[in-house]
Amino acid sequence: MDHTHSHGSGPVPVGPIASRIVVAVLTVVGIAAIVGVALLWPAKQDIAIPLPFQTQTGGAVATESGTVTLQDLGACGSASAGKVFTGNPTPPVDASYECQRSIVRIDTGTNAGTSTLLEVSPGPGAPDLRVGDEIRLVRGEDSSGTPQYAFDDYTRGMPLLIVGLIFAVVIVAVARWRGLRALLGIGVALGVLVGFMLPAILAGSSALLVALIGGTVILYCVLYLAHGVNLRTSSALLGTIVSMGLAALLSDLAIKATKVTGFSEEQNTNVQAYIGQVSITGLLLAGFIIGSLGVLNDVTITQASAAFELAALDEDATRRSIFGSAMRVGRDHIASTVYTLVLAYAGGALPLLLLFSVAGRSISTVLTGDAVAIEIVRSCVGGIALALSVPLTTGIAVLLARPLGTRKASAGGRHSA
Repeated sequence: MDHTHSHGSGPVPVGPIASRIVVAVLTVVGIAAIVGVALLWPAKQDIAIPLPFQTQTGGAVATESGTVTLQDLGACGSASAGKVFTGNPTPPVDASYECQRSIVRIDTGTNAGTSTLLEVSPGPGAPDLRVGDEIRLVRGEDSSGTPQYAFDDYTRGMPLLIVGLIFAVVIVAVARWRGLRALLGIGVALGVLVGFMLPAILAGSSALLVALIGGTVILYCVLYLAHGVNLRTSSALLGTIVSMGLAALLSDLAIKATKVTGFSEEQNTNVQAYIGQVSITGLLLAGFIIGSLGVLNDVTITQASAAFELAALDEDATRRSIFGSAMRVGRDHIASTVYTLVLAYAGGALPLLLLFSVAGRSISTVLTGDAVAIEIVRSCVGGIALALSVPLTTGIAVLLARPLGTRKASAGGRHSA
């Protein structure tokens, strides 16, 4: 970035000072985040597998690949159901009821090459298997040690890989190298989440502290990878980190004020029952913080780019005019992003809202219930942090894009010439 120096006793631009302050603050925050990761890095843990995920012997549930080779509707109750066999399954002794019968070839594991029979009674949530479907089978043992198989899920590896590859190709084709760097940032973010945050939370560390430290590391990697190491990115990064801190504070206050517990969600109840060292309130806070990062990052980088572009287009523009123009962009962005944020959370709660709509409850009861209240609090906290991040980031970016004293120094330089 160019800085103009005045002659004689004219005012000295403080642009370099501002940029040095921003760099110094980001350096300190970055070092603090690294130290935090080192201090909270979990030691090797030996956590018992929760009961719903255990086999009868107490080990982890194993799954194997299988392919449906025959599918029909017929009498159920075969002794071969869930057992390993070759050839044809044993006919049922009692043909009093019918269900969907699927012969599945076991493709992996110790029983690869053999078959098993799945008997599925039609109903909500029951798999609708077809010949050729590739599925996952849960492998266990009965009391006598005989292998038992049951349906677990569909195999989605290849379809997901294709969708992911199309996503990556489109992003790189449109955004080119910046898109590729953004994809690398996503990989780093997932690595931080899986490699540090989840183990640290499981080890009993404060979920709020882990989310703040992990979120900071993610922001540094994602922003600098995608947008380069420069003052523009640094202004967006500083604005996002401060906004994340505000989101954490607001989330804590909102959760305490509204007394949402999170126990309306089954997964939170399971966590509390089987992983007692994890605080559900802390987990809610961590979820609020991590969930807000993407939206905050989007808004702050837009505001920083707008401020720097406006400053570059008109060298005579004042900081006030640049700030005002960038804020007009920011207001449009807030307006569109806030309802996008709310609709995204509403979409996630749609099945729950549908159930409540036929339960005969009043709208006020539905909205103040724990399950829906969580989404309302999440939306409001995210919206407030989003709105505050716009003027904050814009102010930082304007100060760096149009340093204080630059125009006066330039005028003094021209006069002395």
